[in-house]
Amino acid sequence: MAELIKTSEYFIDLENRFGARNYKPLDVVIEKGDGVWVTDVNGKTYIDMLSAYSALNQGHRHPRIVEAAQNQLNKITLTSRAFRNDQFGPFIEKLSEITNKEMVLPMNSGSEAVETALKTARKWGYKNKLKEDEEARIIVCRGNFHGRTISVISFSTEEQYRDGFGPYTPGFDVIPYGDTNALENAIKPNTVGFLVEPIQGEGGVIVPPKGYLRDAFDICRKNNVLFMADEIQTGLGRTGKMFACDHENVIPDVYILGKALSGGILPLSAVVANKNILGVFEPGDHGSTFGGNPLASAVGLASLNVLVYENLAENSAQMGEYFQDRLKRMESPHVKDIRGKGLLIGVELEPAAGKARGFCERLQEVGVLAKETHDVVVRFAPPLIINKNQIDWAMEGIESVFK
Repeated sequence: MAELIKTSEYFIDLENRFGARNYKPLDVVIEKGDGVWVTDVNGKTYIDMLSAYSALNQGHRHPRIVEAAQNQLNKITLTSRAFRNDQFGPFIEKLSEITNKEMVLPMNSGSEAVETALKTARKWGYKNKLKEDEEARIIVCRGNFHGRTISVISFSTEEQYRDGFGPYTPGFDVIPYGDTNALENAIKPNTVGFLVEPIQGEGGVIVPPKGYLRDAFDICRKNNVLFMADEIQTGLGRTGKMFACDHENVIPDVYILGKALSGGILPLSAVVANKNILGVFEPGDHGSTFGGNPLASAVGLASLNVLVYENLAENSAQMGEYFQDRLKRMESPHVKDIRGKGLLIGVELEPAAGKARGFCERLQEVGVLAKETHDVVVRFAPPLIINKNQIDWAMEGIESVFK
């Protein structure tokens, strides 16, 4: 009996029959990845311009990260936090050094890290700021994307993310993004935290006005409010600095990290802060069976070392400037705006151009994988290891589609 040839259509049919319809992926079935390149099951090669939403800053299957994972797989993968392991300490020491913070609380997904930060802010508020009868409140921004959990979608301003999932978690105040006057006016005596993305990635690569992060941080400091930066997508070199807040010399009270923290090998996230903040937790207050597991810790340490030793933030700054310059020289009638920092770039379309989905489908046809956000923006966020020749190769396809 002849072996069944498993084409893209075969795998797409399986997914459509058995998978929940909570995503609308492009119809490409990826089988292999190496650096900035991926290959589908039909043997066609593409350049990856999404990096799994910035989880692959170090590129697909970076040899040093893969080696660390393979070595640890041959030793032990999970102990739970009921016991200690020999990989956790070195990992959190390195992350503490990079963030200039004293404590690390590891989790798995980005949503878990955001939930952890929310719990941290509330616990800190009740221990350090609020009166007995006061309810802790946290300020967030319109257009935010911090995950998909009930608490997070409770303060989302995207109706689809909320539809059918109420009742919602209380305790949040929503203000316009990039508006420091709105922030100052929203702070009340029972405000304990301000949660913000340095750049709103899912919101359409929205870059706030220059000085916004610094002014917002100063307002929070003046009012004894925790400044919590969601750097899950913007951190770890993506915007041309180790953290996007570095562009304004801001060290947040709380870093929320994920995605590239594991180099795309497995789920790994963390909340990082000083002892006066994360020190509010006592044993039993919070936890995760897989959080801080030896496999993730070994991979996390290798991922951080790659970012530092290979100067990927610096390469992101240089290649991001080059890539944006090439995009702006296209002179496409379909493009309304090109914006971003480092290698987090959004191309906003003119209303008459149609939806961004169609552009991404045509980009796929010419070997460039990108993804739309909010119907009108095509996001380009390649691995930070990309070079000029690879950008030039991608631009041939991009220009053919946008022109």
